[in-house]
Amino acid sequence: MGKRGEPLEVRDAHYPSMVQIDAYGNGGFRFADMSHRGSLMCVPSGVYGWEPKTFEEITDEALEQVLQESDGIEVLLIGAGDELKPFPEARKAPFREKGIMVDSMSTGAAVRTYNVLLGEDRAVAAVFIAVENT
Repeated sequence: MGKRGEPLEVRDAHYPSMVQIDAYGNGGFRFADMSHRGSLMCVPSGVYGWEPKTFEEITDEALEQVLQESDGIEVLLIGAGDELKPFPEARKAPFREKGIMVDSMSTGAAVRTYNVLLGEDRAVAAVFIAVENT
């Protein structure tokens, strides 16, 4: 309960800018002196907690925000979890139409690639499935 018996307001996790990912594993991520348990989406408007827990849960709806912010994105990295899982070619079409290259890899490789591209001021977005082990 909040003040005066009011219910607490739970907000979606959101950090309002793109930042490097400092660490991953143990089911979450560390960035900007904070930690987040669960998967992440990094787009031009910031870093968001992201619902999918497995690669198979990455639906078109789960990626909708990437397409909505497509003006600021050239590359979408998909961190698929513990291992590389290819993103189906047919599902890449809406991204290609907006000039976005999609590349799927393990979450560890995606985090490292994201950090390099972000450090080079590249127009990158990423989604990362949380992993337990690093």
